[in-house]
Amino acid sequence: MAVDTGELPIINLDGYINPQSPSDKQRVITEVRDACNKYGFFQVKGHGIPISTQEGLIRGLANLFHQPEEEKAKLSFLKNPGRRGYEASGVGGLRAGDKMHDSKEAFYIGREDPVLEPPGFYGPNVWPNLPEEDFHKPIWEYYQGTSELGRIIWEILLQGLGSSPDVLDVFAKRPIVQMKMIRYPPSSLTKEGQFGVGAHTDFGGVTVLLQQPAKAGLEVQDSETKEWLPVPSIEDVLVINCGDMIAKWSGGAYKSAKHRVINKADSERFSCATFWHGDAGATNPLNPDDPDKDTIGTLLFKRFKSQFSLPKEARDQPEGLAPHPNESGLPQQVKVQ
Repeated sequence: MAVDTGELPIINLDGYINPQSPSDKQRVITEVRDACNKYGFFQVKGHGIPISTQEGLIRGLANLFHQPEEEKAKLSFLKNPGRRGYEASGVGGLRAGDKMHDSKEAFYIGREDPVLEPPGFYGPNVWPNLPEEDFHKPIWEYYQGTSELGRIIWEILLQGLGSSPDVLDVFAKRPIVQMKMIRYPPSSLTKEGQFGVGAHTDFGGVTVLLQQPAKAGLEVQDSETKEWLPVPSIEDVLVINCGDMIAKWSGGAYKSAKHRVINKADSERFSCATFWHGDAGATNPLNPDDPDKDTIGTLLFKRFKSQFSLPKEARDQPEGLAPHPNESGLPQQVKVQ
């Protein structure tokens, strides 16, 4: 049953994942539907990701971000054609209304594919030179857990719209699932008026967010009152939200809400967001007659085109970036040097 705190609801997913009666699943579907209709955000417990996995992630992030700056710079995502790797503080572009760049630093991974497929949605990850137990193992374990959870959330969202969860087989045979690991500096090292992450909406599908326990910072804007709702950081409770693509595909039944991060504590803060979109070439599966034929890949590229390592003429023409099929009908593949 959803917990009403006067803020974002906390929904127990165990009723959907491990139902004890026929009504359990429907109760969770209804609670998620109502939360996404009102806020575009909700919190979850009973999600199936062990606390030990969450704690391993946080330790891994500390091991990564405490590396010397020169070591992190070697892994810059701007040098990687698949937009994987390290993002230094201040590298991202300014959003409308922001006075300065975000204070955060970040590290990106995604599906582990052996070859790069232009324009970079599929390909190998880059990993820091750290012992397996200190980074790769705990990070990959958490990635796999949230990848599975993201698919479950999509199932629930589809059923809340009256669709079958089998629709996933139409647009998510090989989904783009990206994970962004983030470190926010202490408030004393943040400039006046600078956000950890400025106000924005997520562009695409489902976002699964872990906030470091007892270190809140996320705020969600109420679309009606325009007030900012602080989201508490509770151990073993994850935050879920819908992106712009879901809002569009649902015909506005689900919202994509603005949110921002302000680290008010005088200590560093870690968080991790997994973004579960769908296949690069998929279009709106809920409305085949939708006149907007932008694919998930096109939407993703338009949002982040300056951050893919491609020639300028390619960045300026996202509609021409679809991989050309080879004789087998699969995208051409490029070996990573």
